[in-house]
Amino acid sequence: MDDGQPLPLHRLSRDHAGDQGGGSVTYDYHEPETVAEALALLALHGEDAHLVAGATAFTLLWRQGLLRPGHVIGLRRIAALGGITSTEGGLVIGATVTHRAIERAVEVGRYCPALTRTFASVATVRVRNQATLGGNLAHADPAQDPPPMLIALGAEVVATSAAGERTIPVDELFVDVFTTSLRADEILTAVRCPALAPGTRATYLKFLPRTADDYATVSVAATLRLADDGHVADVRVALGACGPTPVRARSVEAALRGARPDARHIADAAARVDADIAPFDDVRGSATYKRDMARVWTERALTELVS
Repeated sequence: MDDGQPLPLHRLSRDHAGDQGGGSVTYDYHEPETVAEALALLALHGEDAHLVAGATAFTLLWRQGLLRPGHVIGLRRIAALGGITSTEGGLVIGATVTHRAIERAVEVGRYCPALTRTFASVATVRVRNQATLGGNLAHADPAQDPPPMLIALGAEVVATSAAGERTIPVDELFVDVFTTSLRADEILTAVRCPALAPGTRATYLKFLPRTADDYATVSVAATLRLADDGHVADVRVALGACGPTPVRARSVEAALRGARPDARHIADAAARVDADIAPFDDVRGSATYKRDMARVWTERALTELVS
Protein backbone atom coordinates (compact mmCIF):
# COMPACT_ATOMS: atom_id res chain seq x y z
CA MET A 1 0.00 0.00 0.00
CA ASP A 2 1.19 3.54 -0.80
CA ASP A 3 -0.71 6.58 0.52
CA GLY A 4 -3.75 4.36 0.91
CA GLN A 5 -3.67 3.23 -2.74
CA PRO A 6 -3.28 -0.48 -3.61
CA LEU A 7 -0.34 -1.36 -5.80
CA PRO A 8 0.08 -4.61 -7.75
CA LEU A 9 3.11 -6.74 -7.05
CA HIS A 10 3.66 -7.08 -10.78
CA ARG A 11 2.73 -4.53 -13.42
CA LEU A 12 3.46 -4.79 -17.11
CA SER A 13 2.49 -2.66 -20.08
CA ARG A 14 1.06 -4.70 -22.94
CA ASP A 15 1.00 -3.23 -26.44
CA HIS A 16 -1.28 -4.79 -29.07
CA ALA A 17 -1.77 -3.75 -32.65
CA GLY A 18 -5.18 -2.27 -33.18
CA ASP A 19 -7.61 -4.12 -35.42
CA GLN A 20 -8.40 -1.02 -37.48
CA GLY A 21 -4.89 -0.68 -38.87
CA GLY A 22 -2.39 2.04 -38.08
CA GLY A 23 -1.38 2.61 -34.48
CA SER A 24 -1.80 0.42 -31.46
CA VAL A 25 -3.69 0.23 -28.19
CA THR A 26 -2.32 -0.65 -24.78
CA TYR A 27 -3.42 -1.72 -21.35
CA ASP A 28 -1.67 -2.09 -18.01
CA TYR A 29 -1.43 -5.70 -16.88
CA HIS A 30 -1.51 -6.36 -13.13
CA GLU A 31 -0.63 -9.63 -11.40
CA PRO A 32 -1.82 -9.63 -7.78
CA GLU A 33 -0.88 -12.57 -5.57
CA THR A 34 -3.87 -12.51 -3.22
CA VAL A 35 -7.61 -12.11 -3.62
CA ALA A 36 -7.45 -9.01 -1.43
CA GLU A 37 -4.93 -7.40 -3.79
CA ALA A 38 -7.09 -8.26 -6.79
CA LEU A 39 -10.16 -6.74 -5.13
CA ALA A 40 -8.21 -3.59 -4.30
CA LEU A 41 -7.12 -3.23 -7.92
CA LEU A 42 -10.69 -3.81 -9.07
CA ALA A 43 -11.92 -1.09 -6.72
CA LEU A 44 -9.15 1.30 -7.81
CA HIS A 45 -9.68 0.98 -11.56
CA GLY A 46 -13.42 0.36 -11.60
CA GLU A 47 -15.06 0.03 -15.01
CA ASP A 48 -11.68 0.42 -16.72
CA ALA A 49 -10.54 -2.94 -15.29
CA HIS A 50 -11.08 -6.44 -16.64
CA LEU A 51 -10.35 -9.73 -14.86
CA VAL A 52 -8.65 -12.60 -16.69
CA ALA A 53 -7.19 -15.99 -15.83
CA GLY A 54 -6.52 -18.04 -18.97
CA ALA A 55 -7.50 -15.00 -21.09
CA THR A 56 -8.75 -17.16 -23.97
CA ALA A 57 -12.02 -15.25 -24.36
CA PHE A 58 -10.39 -11.91 -23.59
CA THR A 59 -7.84 -12.37 -26.37
CA LEU A 60 -10.56 -12.98 -28.95
CA LEU A 61 -12.64 -10.01 -27.80
CA TRP A 62 -9.58 -7.76 -27.77
CA ARG A 63 -8.53 -8.72 -31.28
CA GLN A 64 -12.04 -8.03 -32.52
CA GLY A 65 -12.03 -4.61 -30.90
CA LEU A 66 -14.97 -5.51 -28.67
CA LEU A 67 -13.16 -5.02 -25.37
CA ARG A 68 -10.76 -2.20 -24.56
CA PRO A 69 -10.00 -1.98 -20.81
CA GLY A 70 -7.17 0.20 -19.63
CA HIS A 71 -6.26 -2.29 -16.90
CA VAL A 72 -6.23 -6.07 -17.05
CA ILE A 73 -5.99 -7.96 -13.76
CA GLY A 74 -4.53 -11.44 -14.12
CA LEU A 75 -5.57 -13.93 -11.45
CA ARG A 76 -3.29 -16.87 -12.24
CA ARG A 77 -0.70 -16.00 -9.56
CA ILE A 78 -3.28 -16.19 -6.77
CA ALA A 79 -2.64 -19.59 -5.19
CA ALA A 80 -5.92 -19.55 -3.27
CA LEU A 81 -7.87 -19.70 -6.53
CA GLY A 82 -6.26 -22.95 -7.67
CA GLY A 83 -6.76 -26.53 -6.62
CA ILE A 84 -9.47 -29.17 -6.52
CA THR A 85 -10.66 -30.43 -3.15
CA SER A 86 -12.90 -33.41 -2.44
CA THR A 87 -14.89 -33.10 0.79
CA GLU A 88 -17.80 -34.85 2.50
CA GLY A 89 -19.95 -32.05 1.15
CA GLY A 90 -18.91 -32.63 -2.44
CA LEU A 91 -16.25 -31.05 -4.62
CA VAL A 92 -14.67 -27.59 -4.61
CA ILE A 93 -12.85 -26.37 -7.73
CA GLY A 94 -10.85 -23.15 -7.72
CA ALA A 95 -11.63 -20.51 -10.31
CA THR A 96 -8.22 -20.62 -12.01
CA VAL A 97 -8.11 -24.40 -12.45
CA THR A 98 -7.88 -25.18 -16.15
CA HIS A 99 -10.30 -27.34 -18.08
CA ARG A 100 -7.50 -29.82 -18.73
CA ALA A 101 -6.68 -30.10 -15.03
CA ILE A 102 -10.34 -30.77 -14.25
CA GLU A 103 -10.52 -33.34 -17.03
CA ARG A 104 -7.51 -35.20 -15.61
CA ALA A 105 -8.23 -34.85 -11.88
CA VAL A 106 -8.83 -38.12 -10.05
CA GLU A 107 -11.10 -36.32 -7.57
CA VAL A 108 -13.40 -35.18 -10.38
CA GLY A 109 -13.61 -38.65 -11.90
CA ARG A 110 -14.51 -40.15 -8.54
CA TYR A 111 -17.12 -37.51 -7.90
CA CYS A 112 -18.85 -37.70 -11.29
CA PRO A 113 -17.38 -39.30 -14.44
CA ALA A 114 -19.81 -37.26 -16.56
CA LEU A 115 -18.17 -34.07 -15.27
CA THR A 116 -14.81 -35.39 -16.46
CA ARG A 117 -16.27 -36.14 -19.89
CA THR A 118 -17.83 -32.70 -20.07
CA PHE A 119 -14.52 -30.92 -19.64
CA ALA A 120 -12.79 -33.38 -21.96
CA SER A 121 -15.26 -32.36 -24.68
CA VAL A 122 -14.35 -28.66 -24.58
CA ALA A 123 -12.67 -27.44 -27.77
CA THR A 124 -9.10 -28.77 -28.13
CA VAL A 125 -6.38 -29.83 -25.71
CA ARG A 126 -4.56 -26.58 -26.44
CA VAL A 127 -7.59 -24.55 -25.39
CA ARG A 128 -8.27 -26.76 -22.36
CA ASN A 129 -4.69 -26.28 -21.16
CA GLN A 130 -5.25 -22.52 -21.02
CA ALA A 131 -8.94 -21.87 -20.37
CA THR A 132 -10.09 -21.82 -16.74
CA LEU A 133 -13.31 -22.74 -14.98
CA GLY A 134 -13.89 -19.28 -13.54
CA GLY A 135 -13.23 -17.60 -16.86
CA ASN A 136 -15.61 -19.95 -18.62
CA LEU A 137 -18.46 -19.13 -16.25
CA ALA A 138 -17.77 -15.40 -16.03
CA HIS A 139 -17.65 -15.14 -19.83
CA ALA A 140 -21.25 -16.44 -19.94
CA ASP A 141 -21.24 -17.80 -23.47
CA PRO A 142 -24.54 -19.74 -23.75
CA ALA A 143 -22.96 -22.42 -25.96
CA GLN A 144 -20.14 -23.43 -23.60
CA ASP A 145 -20.01 -27.03 -22.36
CA PRO A 146 -19.46 -26.80 -18.56
CA PRO A 147 -22.47 -24.68 -17.48
CA PRO A 148 -25.26 -27.19 -18.31
CA MET A 149 -23.43 -30.00 -16.51
CA LEU A 150 -22.80 -27.83 -13.47
CA ILE A 151 -26.46 -26.79 -13.43
CA ALA A 152 -27.56 -30.42 -13.60
CA LEU A 153 -25.28 -31.21 -10.66
CA GLY A 154 -26.74 -28.38 -8.58
CA ALA A 155 -23.42 -26.55 -8.38
CA GLU A 156 -22.95 -23.02 -7.08
CA VAL A 157 -20.26 -20.39 -7.52
CA VAL A 158 -18.54 -18.46 -4.76
CA ALA A 159 -18.46 -14.71 -5.40
CA THR A 160 -15.98 -12.78 -3.25
CA SER A 161 -15.92 -9.03 -2.60
CA ALA A 162 -14.39 -6.78 0.03
CA ALA A 163 -17.59 -7.28 2.04
CA GLY A 164 -17.23 -11.06 2.11
CA GLU A 165 -18.49 -14.09 0.20
CA ARG A 166 -21.84 -15.10 -1.22
CA THR A 167 -22.91 -18.13 -3.20
CA ILE A 168 -24.91 -18.15 -6.42
CA PRO A 169 -26.47 -21.30 -7.87
CA VAL A 170 -25.08 -21.79 -11.36
CA ASP A 171 -28.63 -21.84 -12.73
CA GLU A 172 -29.03 -18.28 -11.39
CA LEU A 173 -25.62 -17.00 -12.50
CA PHE A 174 -26.45 -16.21 -16.13
CA VAL A 175 -28.80 -13.35 -17.01
CA ASP A 176 -28.09 -12.76 -20.72
CA VAL A 177 -25.52 -13.41 -23.43
CA PHE A 178 -22.08 -12.64 -21.93
CA THR A 179 -23.77 -11.28 -18.79
CA THR A 180 -23.83 -12.73 -15.28
CA SER A 181 -25.33 -11.78 -11.94
CA LEU A 182 -21.86 -11.10 -10.52
CA ARG A 183 -21.55 -7.57 -9.15
CA ALA A 184 -18.87 -5.22 -10.42
CA ASP A 185 -16.94 -5.50 -7.14
CA GLU A 186 -16.98 -9.33 -7.07
CA ILE A 187 -14.57 -12.00 -8.21
CA LEU A 188 -15.71 -15.53 -8.95
CA THR A 189 -13.33 -17.50 -6.73
CA ALA A 190 -14.58 -21.11 -6.71
CA VAL A 191 -17.26 -23.57 -7.78
CA ARG A 192 -18.86 -25.93 -5.28
CA CYS A 193 -20.48 -29.14 -6.47
CA PRO A 194 -22.68 -30.78 -3.82
CA ALA A 195 -22.36 -34.40 -2.78
CA LEU A 196 -24.54 -36.58 -4.97
CA ALA A 197 -27.12 -38.88 -3.44
CA PRO A 198 -26.28 -42.58 -3.76
CA GLY A 199 -27.51 -43.98 -7.05
CA THR A 200 -27.41 -40.68 -8.90
CA ARG A 201 -26.50 -41.03 -12.56
CA ALA A 202 -25.29 -38.21 -14.80
CA THR A 203 -24.60 -37.59 -18.46
CA TYR A 204 -23.64 -34.83 -20.89
CA LEU A 205 -24.45 -35.02 -24.59
CA LYS A 206 -24.05 -32.49 -27.37
CA PHE A 207 -24.96 -32.31 -31.03
CA LEU A 208 -22.06 -30.99 -33.07
CA PRO A 209 -22.66 -29.40 -36.48
CA ARG A 210 -19.14 -29.91 -37.76
CA THR A 211 -15.97 -30.97 -35.92
CA ALA A 212 -15.48 -32.15 -32.35
CA ASP A 213 -13.91 -28.83 -31.30
CA ASP A 214 -16.86 -26.74 -32.52
CA TYR A 215 -19.58 -25.21 -30.40
CA ALA A 216 -22.63 -27.41 -30.03
CA THR A 217 -25.87 -26.78 -31.87
CA VAL A 218 -27.57 -28.11 -28.75
CA SER A 219 -26.16 -29.62 -25.56
CA VAL A 220 -27.96 -31.46 -22.76
CA ALA A 221 -26.82 -32.40 -19.26
CA ALA A 222 -28.90 -34.46 -16.87
CA THR A 223 -28.75 -36.16 -13.49
CA LEU A 224 -31.28 -38.74 -12.38
CA ARG A 225 -31.91 -40.93 -9.35
CA LEU A 226 -34.46 -43.72 -9.06
CA ALA A 227 -36.39 -44.58 -5.92
CA ASP A 228 -36.44 -48.13 -4.58
CA ASP A 229 -39.74 -48.75 -6.37
CA GLY A 230 -38.24 -47.77 -9.73
CA HIS A 231 -39.90 -44.39 -10.06
CA VAL A 232 -37.90 -41.22 -10.63
CA ALA A 233 -36.98 -39.79 -7.24
CA ASP A 234 -35.03 -36.81 -8.53
CA VAL A 235 -34.00 -35.41 -11.90
CA ARG A 236 -32.29 -32.26 -13.13
CA VAL A 237 -31.92 -31.30 -16.79
CA ALA A 238 -30.08 -28.35 -18.32
CA LEU A 239 -29.37 -27.28 -21.88
CA GLY A 240 -26.81 -25.12 -23.63
CA ALA A 241 -26.97 -23.21 -26.93
CA CYS A 242 -30.76 -23.00 -26.65
CA GLY A 243 -31.15 -19.33 -25.84
CA PRO A 244 -29.26 -16.33 -24.46
CA THR A 245 -28.19 -18.34 -21.40
CA PRO A 246 -27.79 -21.97 -20.39
CA VAL A 247 -31.18 -23.05 -19.07
CA ARG A 248 -32.58 -25.50 -16.57
CA ALA A 249 -35.43 -27.51 -18.08
CA ARG A 250 -37.84 -27.41 -15.17
CA SER A 251 -40.81 -28.46 -17.30
CA VAL A 252 -38.99 -31.65 -18.26
CA GLU A 253 -38.06 -32.32 -14.66
CA ALA A 254 -41.61 -31.81 -13.40
CA ALA A 255 -43.03 -34.17 -16.00
CA LEU A 256 -40.63 -36.97 -15.13
CA ARG A 257 -40.27 -36.66 -11.37
CA GLY A 258 -42.34 -39.37 -9.69
CA ALA A 259 -43.02 -41.16 -12.99
CA ARG A 260 -41.88 -44.57 -14.10
CA PRO A 261 -39.02 -43.91 -16.55
CA ASP A 262 -40.29 -45.93 -19.47
CA ALA A 263 -39.99 -44.84 -23.10
CA ARG A 264 -43.42 -43.19 -23.14
CA HIS A 265 -42.86 -41.08 -20.04
CA ILE A 266 -39.38 -40.07 -21.16
CA ALA A 267 -40.60 -39.02 -24.61
CA ASP A 268 -43.46 -37.04 -23.05
CA ALA A 269 -41.10 -35.29 -20.64
CA ALA A 270 -38.55 -34.50 -23.36
CA ALA A 271 -41.26 -32.96 -25.54
CA ARG A 272 -41.89 -30.39 -22.82
CA VAL A 273 -38.42 -28.91 -23.22
CA ASP A 274 -39.92 -26.51 -25.75
CA ALA A 275 -41.39 -24.51 -22.86
CA ASP A 276 -37.98 -24.03 -21.25
CA ILE A 277 -35.84 -22.82 -24.15
CA ALA A 278 -35.65 -19.73 -26.35
CA PRO A 279 -33.24 -20.58 -29.18
CA PHE A 280 -32.33 -18.16 -31.95
CA ASP A 281 -31.01 -18.60 -35.47
CA ASP A 282 -27.25 -18.72 -35.92
CA VAL A 283 -24.64 -20.43 -38.10
CA ARG A 284 -25.21 -23.73 -36.28
CA GLY A 285 -28.92 -23.96 -36.97
CA SER A 286 -32.25 -22.21 -37.06
CA ALA A 287 -34.33 -21.72 -33.94
CA THR A 288 -36.83 -24.29 -35.22
CA TYR A 289 -34.10 -26.84 -35.85
CA LYS A 290 -32.65 -26.27 -32.39
CA ARG A 291 -36.04 -26.85 -30.79
CA ASP A 292 -36.30 -30.18 -32.60
CA MET A 293 -32.75 -31.15 -31.60
CA ALA A 294 -33.35 -30.09 -27.98
CA ARG A 295 -36.24 -32.54 -27.75
CA VAL A 296 -34.30 -35.35 -29.46
CA TRP A 297 -31.16 -34.95 -27.37
CA THR A 298 -33.05 -34.50 -24.11
CA GLU A 299 -34.82 -37.78 -24.80
CA ARG A 300 -31.49 -39.45 -25.58
CA ALA A 301 -29.87 -38.16 -22.40
CA LEU A 302 -32.73 -39.35 -20.19
CA THR A 303 -32.90 -42.70 -21.95
CA GLU A 304 -29.18 -43.19 -21.36
CA LEU A 305 -29.62 -42.57 -17.64
CA VAL A 306 -32.25 -45.28 -17.20
CA SER A 307 -30.70 -47.85 -19.55
